[in-house]
Amino acid sequence: MNTKKILCIVDDDDIYKYSIKRTLKNKELTKKILTFSNGEEAIDFMIKNLNENENLPDIIFLDINMPIMDGFQFMEEYVKIKPRVGKEILIYMVSSSIDTYDIKRAKSISEVSDYLMKPISPNELTELLNNFEI
Repeated sequence: MNTKKILCIVDDDDIYKYSIKRTLKNKELTKKILTFSNGEEAIDFMIKNLNENENLPDIIFLDINMPIMDGFQFMEEYVKIKPRVGKEILIYMVSSSIDTYDIKRAKSISEVSDYLMKPISPNELTELLNNFEI
């Protein structure tokens, strides 16, 4: 099993972050977990680490609805810095929203790998990460 992944969770829901982190640690699915409470914190981290690929995540689970900077605003900023990011990063938009507008909007962003519904089950998370290749 490849456990060299750095996973990033961008979400303002502390309970959700805790449950995902617990699953990741219990199943040893990643070597490092980064967490941010909003898109601004996450994009600031990305910008500060543009020249340090070893610090950047391999996968981002990005919530849509957050204070300060939501998931769509994060994606607008990420698209601007992506040419300077030195590695491939998979981004999954994760939300409890069943609004078809949110789903279509997320899927229309080419940098978004997929739209996942909350909560992500431990089995779904395991399958997703076990299929990931660096």
